[in-house]
Amino acid sequence: MSAADPVSNAPRVSKTIARALERALAAFPAEARFLIAFSGGVDSVVLLHAAVTHLGVDRCIAAHINHGLSPDADAWQIRAAAFADTLGVSFTSRRVHIIRGSASSLEAHARDARYAALSTLYLDYGVDALLLGQHADDQAETVLLQLLRGAGLPGLAAMGAQAADGYGMQRLRPLLACTRGEIEAYARHHGLSWVEDASNLDTRFARNALRHEVTPQLEQHFPGYREALARAARHAADAQVLVEDLGRLDLAMVGNPALPDFAALGVDAAAAGPYRLISRAAFTSLSEPRAANLLRYWMRELDLPAAPAARLDAALRQIRSAREGAAIRVDHAGHVLRIYRGLISWELGVKPVDEDDLPAPQYLTWHGQSVWRLPEWRGTLVFAPAQAGAGGAIPAAWLNGKALSALVREGGERMRTGPAGRLRKLKNLFQENRIAAWNRQLPLLFIGDTLLWVPGLGFNYDAFAREPIAPDAAGPWLTIEWRVDLTVA
Repeated sequence: MSAADPVSNAPRVSKTIARALERALAAFPAEARFLIAFSGGVDSVVLLHAAVTHLGVDRCIAAHINHGLSPDADAWQIRAAAFADTLGVSFTSRRVHIIRGSASSLEAHARDARYAALSTLYLDYGVDALLLGQHADDQAETVLLQLLRGAGLPGLAAMGAQAADGYGMQRLRPLLACTRGEIEAYARHHGLSWVEDASNLDTRFARNALRHEVTPQLEQHFPGYREALARAARHAADAQVLVEDLGRLDLAMVGNPALPDFAALGVDAAAAGPYRLISRAAFTSLSEPRAANLLRYWMRELDLPAAPAARLDAALRQIRSAREGAAIRVDHAGHVLRIYRGLISWELGVKPVDEDDLPAPQYLTWHGQSVWRLPEWRGTLVFAPAQAGAGGAIPAAWLNGKALSALVREGGERMRTGPAGRLRKLKNLFQENRIAAWNRQLPLLFIGDTLLWVPGLGFNYDAFAREPIAPDAAGPWLTIEWRVDLTVA
């Protein structure tokens, strides 16, 4: 056994791992408590042992997630609990259900379920951080996998030694600079035992294929490949910070253009918030890579799922190539990117367009109701009090007892927007009033076959031809408002 072999230098390796743990936890207060992800494999066994040695049993909680994927899963849980008991450390476990599929999807589902379960324990125990046992070999494999998948900077940055995650946890990877050989040497030096998962030999899983068939060749020809790939990951992480900064600056530059037409886009201006709209002209003035980065950054700021590269490219093409004045819709993960009258906006939680699934007609005989909920349109018609004789208002007595219907626009409808106006097509009126194309499929209010009221345009004065409204009519007056349930961002 050579002097360079970690097993022959086990005492030194033990000190290396102890120092790595000490550095990782140095910023935490003396009373901080930690949840340790404990599968029972050698990495987590060493991490738990080193953590208990360094911190003491009162500051550590071993958390085992039983995926139920192996016939030995229950035995591993019992063995993990027994090992924790020998150390005198608290032990907790959770069983999760995994959706089975291809090797790659199974791996992803298991990872998501594991972190979701750990996040529940994290909150239950009120710990300060989650300790994970990933090491330098894991990091090298992750970088290689991301390279082979054509990942961008976030993927190439791989695993951070310390970072907050989407589950609300602070993750620490104290062993990220330690090799698998050093970890196994530590385990043998301290007489620790661990479980071996036979699935780790299954090369249908991409990571296992790299571990057993690719990295041994790299080790032979490029002994320093772990350190080189770790440096590449750090460079990618640094570059990603700069990319995030550029996205933030660009969003500040193009977001909320001067005098945005919030009403035309269905946005509540009072609650608009920062960067709910961006200028298409300013967006398209950016270079393509910079525009793509801005779009990705904007989506992350709105907590939208990341888009595949092909979908992102298609969205960018439509934004850049759309003719002036065109209304564009790009669907993504239950949300819609809108382009209208030089403005780009996201509409959240939008049901995909389906011509065979239009809202059914709704009927109401009005007897003083203040609201008429129309769930299929995801909104409400509000009959609001108004000043007597005001424009855009009618006497409640005129409407009382009339049978109303809310219908889908079919095209060709006409209305008169004022007492002296002429009949005009809704399409032309929508365009003149800058009402976005997607806001033109709201419910039209009819009395029998006569159009009475249109969202954004108001009453059709042609409906009063047979029963005119006296300006001095007695009693309360009202107007009609359409209030949407959707949030536009």
